[in-house]
This record gives sequence, structure tokens and C-alpha cells, in this order.
Amino acid sequence: MINNPYDNVGAADPQQHMQRSPQAAGHIRGVEATSVGLLRATLGSMAAALAILTLFWLPAEYGVDSTGLGRVMGLTQMGEIKQQLYTEAAEEDAALAAQAAAAQVSADPALIARLDALERQVAGIAAALGAAPAQAPAPAAPPPAVEAPAPVAPAAAPAQAAPAVPEWRDEVSYTLAPTEGIEIKLVMDEGARAEFEWTANGSILNYDTHGDGGGQSVSYEQGRGVPEQSGELVAAFDGNHGWFWRNRTDAPVTFTLRTRGDYSRMIAP
Repeated sequence: MINNPYDNVGAADPQQHMQRSPQAAGHIRGVEATSVGLLRATLGSMAAALAILTLFWLPAEYGVDSTGLGRVMGLTQMGEIKQQLYTEAAEEDAALAAQAAAAQVSADPALIARLDALERQVAGIAAALGAAPAQAPAPAAPPPAVEAPAPVAPAAAPAQAAPAVPEWRDEVSYTLAPTEGIEIKLVMDEGARAEFEWTANGSILNYDTHGDGGGQSVSYEQGRGVPEQSGELVAAFDGNHGWFWRNRTDAPVTFTLRTRGDYSRMIAP
């Protein structure tokens, strides 16, 4: 008789099997948790999430820095640049939508027909006015009396030459690829004044004139598609004050900045 080795499978003592595997008796092992423990874990997670939101996410995404730590780590500047980019994109979308609407109106056949009718009416009125009889000419006025020549005033003394304008203190030029941006700042004290002029050398740039320092920030002026600009920058507080440019064209743009005035140094890449 040949013994089948599989005939004895499962022939072990049931009591011994139950002792080795308590789960076979329907018992499920687990970790007991109290309501106080769950509440502490939940509050801890909420506190950690709030700290991450306040210290890192809000400064990096929206430039909102209630603690001042984001500006120290450079996150607030990142968020401000992001918000500026979002604003520029929204303005460009609005301009494109307005252009599309204008093109659609100009291509409206009904509107074109009305304009043609108005032009014909204006032409008819002009023709009718041109066919009206001309009025009799007015009598000629008597010749004016001859006046004695006025005495010649003595020649004025030559005006003194205006004082020479001082040369520019700093001049830098950079080439920006499409969508590339750059920031240049002047280190200034509160109330200090600096003259400037910049040009896109035949092209255009978007710009944002602003300042920051000591936990303060200010936006002086913004512009889109500007070929050049000149003026005076007055510092609202002690800190760094200057410009951020971005090239929104489809080709590289080389721009030049010149400055002079009351500032200790220029911060440039």
C-alpha cells in the first residue's frame, strides 16, 4: 500500500493549532485609543498645519507674511513675484479678450451696413450744401493806415549757460529672454532722492517700482508694455528701493538703466 503524503495534511491536533493561532478563535488584536488621545492628536495636527500655512505657504504663494519670518527666508519675495505674474497674466488675458471683441464687432455685417448708410447720407448732405448758391462777396475793407516803424529795442544780453547736469553715477545693461525677469535695487535712507532713466532700446517691458526693508514694503508704480521711463525715486523708508522688469514679448529685449542721487549702492545681479 502506498502512503499518500498529503493524506495527513491538517491531521494535527486541533487544540494545538488553536493555541498557536489565537486569531482562529475569532480574536482580533488591535491598539486601544481613548477619546482624549484622539483629541490631542487632532489638535496637534491642526497646530502643525496652521504653522506651515502661516510660516511657509502664505508667504511663498501670496506674499502674506504676518510673522516676518517669510521675508527673512526669501519666501515673501517669491510670493510677491508670483502675485505680480498672476496680475500680469490676467491683464494680458483681458486685453486679448477686448481685442477679440473689437474684431468681432468690426466684422459684424449689420454694423458695416449701417456705417455704409451713414456715409452715404453724409455724402448726400455735403453734395447738397455744395450746390447751394454762393453768397455775394463782402465789400473790400479800406487799406490799413501806414504806421510809423516801432523803435528797435536794444539787443538783450546773452543768457548765462545753465549749470551742467552731473553725469550718471551707475549704468547697467541686461538682455532678457522672453518671460525672463530681473530686479535691481538702490540702498536708500528714508526721504533720499535718486534720479533714474531706463530704456528698452526700441522694445517694451513690464515693470514694477517698489521698495522693502525693516519689515516694510511699498509699491510705487506699475506699467505694462512701456518702452522707456525717467523720473525721481523718493525712498518711503530705510531699505532697498528699485524696479522689477519682465519681458513679455516673443523676442529678447536689451534694456539699459542709469541712476544718480542719494543712495549708498546699487544691488544688481
